[in-house]
Amino acid sequence: MGIDVLTVGRSGVDIYPLQTGVGLEDVTSFGKYLGGSPMNVAVASARLGSSAAILTGVGDDPFGRYVRREMRRLGVDDAHVVTSSEYATPVTFCEIFPPDDFPLYFYRRPSAPDMQIRPEDVPVDVVREARLLWLSGTGLSEEPSRSAHHAALAVRGRARHTVLDLDYRPMFWASPLQAREQVRAALAGVTVAVGNREECEVAVGERDPERAADALLEAGVELAVVKQGPAGTLAKTREERVEVPPTPVTTFNGLGAGDAFGGSLVHGLLSGWSLRRTIEAASAAGAIVASRLECSTAMPTAAELEAVLAGTPVAELNGARTGAR
Repeated sequence: MGIDVLTVGRSGVDIYPLQTGVGLEDVTSFGKYLGGSPMNVAVASARLGSSAAILTGVGDDPFGRYVRREMRRLGVDDAHVVTSSEYATPVTFCEIFPPDDFPLYFYRRPSAPDMQIRPEDVPVDVVREARLLWLSGTGLSEEPSRSAHHAALAVRGRARHTVLDLDYRPMFWASPLQAREQVRAALAGVTVAVGNREECEVAVGERDPERAADALLEAGVELAVVKQGPAGTLAKTREERVEVPPTPVTTFNGLGAGDAFGGSLVHGLLSGWSLRRTIEAASAAGAIVASRLECSTAMPTAAELEAVLAGTPVAELNGARTGAR
């Protein structure tokens, strides 16, 4: 029997400071967590009840062993994780300055194992049969990962649901123009695109949410999701337009919110929910994770998601939270 969700792309170790409001030079203690956006989306999907796997790479090192062990613990199949003897498992540090400043520092030079996945690493049958395939724009920034992503899209044949997270990170690209060229080429093979206003501007040259959504639809996707931060989320198909305000939350660490949004978007798509309910749930999931320190282990359960949708304040969830880590 096929899996529900296959994500493709980054994985690694997140090193988060246990002190907030101070720079890394002054931090004295850290927590270690599973990381990488496509990995977090897989974890979020598994937390909500889907069978999930990821095509990625890790190094032949202790952090690589940690990634594989932790993803299995969190319900993600590691059968398609490629181990590199050449590159080290990447580490990402962040600084935490609530409510809206969370600088990231990627240690991935000269490359990372997840950027070394090759077309021959693509699990053809899994890509073809998964109920949903999730790709990220960052995976298009370097070879051979770029070719592996296009190989997966070719196998997929633009089947529903094929999702591209626009996921623009400037440090991975030579220029925004290079990113636009690669993302535009991939958009032709996907049915859903999701990104914030900056990512939409890079992908299709439009920052205004309405024009960005329309440009994504014109590029061939069936559903365009534009995240607008404090202004909420706009989602459009050719027949429907939905705008959802943000879920109220006191932000502790906003870095995992987009991945939680993605995992809940996946859940709504696979559950056949209405577009409005899907986006409301994704917004709620993002708010839940924004209120917590970590990313992967902060992903909400279905019960937590339903509670927030029913009106339970996010802070109340965290007051009762036990055992999620």
